[in-house]
Amino acid sequence: MQGVRVLEVAQFTFVPAAGAILADWGADVIKVEHPVRGDTQRGFINMGGFQLDPNRHPLIEHPNRGKRSVGIDVSTPGGQEVLYEIAKTADVFLTNYLPAQRQKNKFDVEHIRAANPNIIYARGSAYGDKGPERDTGGFDGTAFWTRSGVGHALTPEAINGALSQGIPAFGDSIGGMNIAGGISAALFHRERTGETAEIDVSLLSTAWWAAGASVTQGMETGETMRSLMPDDATSVNPFMANYRTSDGGTINLCIVSPTGYIRDAFEHLGLPELADDPRFSDVLPLIENASEGVELIAKAIGSKPFEYWRQHLKTMKGQWAPFQSLVDLASDDQAVANDMIVEVDASDGGKPFKVVRGPVQFNHEPLETSRAPQASEHTEIVLMELGLDWDRIEELKDAGAIA
Repeated sequence: MQGVRVLEVAQFTFVPAAGAILADWGADVIKVEHPVRGDTQRGFINMGGFQLDPNRHPLIEHPNRGKRSVGIDVSTPGGQEVLYEIAKTADVFLTNYLPAQRQKNKFDVEHIRAANPNIIYARGSAYGDKGPERDTGGFDGTAFWTRSGVGHALTPEAINGALSQGIPAFGDSIGGMNIAGGISAALFHRERTGETAEIDVSLLSTAWWAAGASVTQGMETGETMRSLMPDDATSVNPFMANYRTSDGGTINLCIVSPTGYIRDAFEHLGLPELADDPRFSDVLPLIENASEGVELIAKAIGSKPFEYWRQHLKTMKGQWAPFQSLVDLASDDQAVANDMIVEVDASDGGKPFKVVRGPVQFNHEPLETSRAPQASEHTEIVLMELGLDWDRIEELKDAGAIA
């Protein structure tokens, strides 16, 4: 994306996450923030019950790494003038503001295209930019988790309630990657044809795509799967289940198609004799005797601790995984080997801040990035790049149009 400029007028994580991915890929992403308040998310002091340090802020670093921040009050004529000047130099305009705000502050598609007819205009929304609720706002907790059916599917019916989402900005980050992909396709299309495009991605559509197989099943049959309580889970395949270890950990076996794996799996589980047992020696009897197989495997895995199985099963041919927390993954050898974590300078000048790299890697090379900008950090630099002289910049500052 080197040579591509993205003008981002967006807050929170959904949509800014798209800008972060494009910045990871080399684009020059200019984030517009209010000259006094900045991105509203900068003021969040709590995430999932944890207090946040404003100088080491995961909800700012994750979706804003690699960008430059310009403070513009887009509600003022002077601020709109500056916005259009940046738009003239940009390839992509990226926003998650609602239609009424886009119209009121004159940065809807017709306003931005008047400044730059060739710009790609990308919108992220809660429920889509068409239909009776195009003006309705939302977050991933409402549009991605609750309304979409994802939260319902992941909540065991036996709970008699609804599970909370548990991962802040979960759908936001997934949706950001969808937007980045759409922008990439639009840039490719413009390169080939000279035609520009408008792009729309919603949190609702993101959730349905992520759950697409279950949604399709539901539309076909009227029924969908739901998560089960651990004690209620049954399996028609004893090699597809969660098993508790002696110290309370969990090992997930996920050998979807056991053909060719039965003997090796039983040997690794310390049950080599079962590979010659007619109840389990082939796929059909293995399925017919699943409950007995589950019981025997549960007893075997339950006899040793989590770390034993975590190491011992690494040579097993069939598929499995240790049930880990998000914190556990940070020290996972495979995650580290694949460059899933990157350190950036912290804005407080302290120890480096660890953030998650974007999931796309090119030519086996880890992508480099920089910390998220402080609010309005690059205003003067960007405006001088555009050719504004210092007197004009001072005039705009005095008017409150920029920071």
